[in-house]
Amino acid sequence: MDLQAFFEPVPADILQTEFGHNAFFYHIHCHGETFPDLQGIHLALIGVEEYRGAEDPLLSNSPGSSQSIRKKLYPLKKGQNNYSIADLGNLKIGTSREETLALLSRVGEFLLRAQILPIYIGGSHDLDLGQYKGYQHMKKLVSLLTVDAKMDMEDKGKPQDRHSQGIILHEPNYMFNYCHLAYQSFLTDPELVTTLEKLYFDHVRLGQLRDSFKETEPLIRNADLMSFDLCAIHSSDAPGAIEGQPFGLSAEEACQICWFAGMNEKLSSIGIYGYHALLDDSRLKTASVIATMIWYFIEGFYQRKDSLSFRSSDYIKYTVSLDSKPSILHFYKSKLSGKWWMEIPKNKNEKFKRDTIIPCSYQDYQTAQKGEIPERWVNSQLKLY
Repeated sequence: MDLQAFFEPVPADILQTEFGHNAFFYHIHCHGETFPDLQGIHLALIGVEEYRGAEDPLLSNSPGSSQSIRKKLYPLKKGQNNYSIADLGNLKIGTSREETLALLSRVGEFLLRAQILPIYIGGSHDLDLGQYKGYQHMKKLVSLLTVDAKMDMEDKGKPQDRHSQGIILHEPNYMFNYCHLAYQSFLTDPELVTTLEKLYFDHVRLGQLRDSFKETEPLIRNADLMSFDLCAIHSSDAPGAIEGQPFGLSAEEACQICWFAGMNEKLSSIGIYGYHALLDDSRLKTASVIATMIWYFIEGFYQRKDSLSFRSSDYIKYTVSLDSKPSILHFYKSKLSGKWWMEIPKNKNEKFKRDTIIPCSYQDYQTAQKGEIPERWVNSQLKLY
């Protein structure tokens, strides 16, 4: 596959900018006059200037949002680790929105098979359908994490208001779990929340997330792909969000979520959507927030410690006996990171592969010690039958 044919290079004026000492830019490989050699690359930045899903001609006819993010990302200082990152430039936009989604899916699948993690920036939130379809031929059940102020599952309306429903109903079905973080009740139909509960999918309101932020870490660690809509961040921190809201996550909380996501050994793609430079303030504050989110994600990625080889000496296995069925629960704690997992029995009739050991918290282990089955274990079992 000639990957270069799918991309436009980063504009020369950005590449010719002089940045400060030890800037992020000087430690990555950019698509300028030549396309980066992907041998040994861990992460790939991809701009996607597709806004037809927002159905706003003004946004679709004003490209440059990905470049605004790059202008804020490139000057940031390099972190502690050695980078192996390529900026592939901007994905070429198709003649239709559907064609762009197909291109994004095809490029995503290629990078996933090459074990390169794509970081998608720019575009309306419905692009995560293309991100998700990149996993279609991997023959593995995947878990999607969405961070959004709303649940985009409307029956009618713009594609960016319906895309999550399209993902959940997509055939063939290869989704094991859907998790929605930071939604706001006054923007969410209660029937949608009930539907998620009937499907045993996870959902955490903004207020709940703030009350127990650390308990969201296992949910983030369970994701194979993450889709982040900028409208989840309150508009004072992210004025450039297409559907900006007066309430929401702070920029610091968004960066913490990206740090958790970066440290997740399972996670193999991330998309940060819903930004347009035309809506941003004069100092491109939102672009700065996105750039910092990407920086924290990358730093988290290079802090990945756990091998996920649970039979190795890197993990301590705990067995808890119960008076009910199941009579035994198995937990694993990493000696390296201190994180916890629990084992879920495998269903013999499964069509796709899935993880039989899922992330959990120390609180889940404490619940089992009290003789109770953790809710996380129950929900994982119920998804299989």
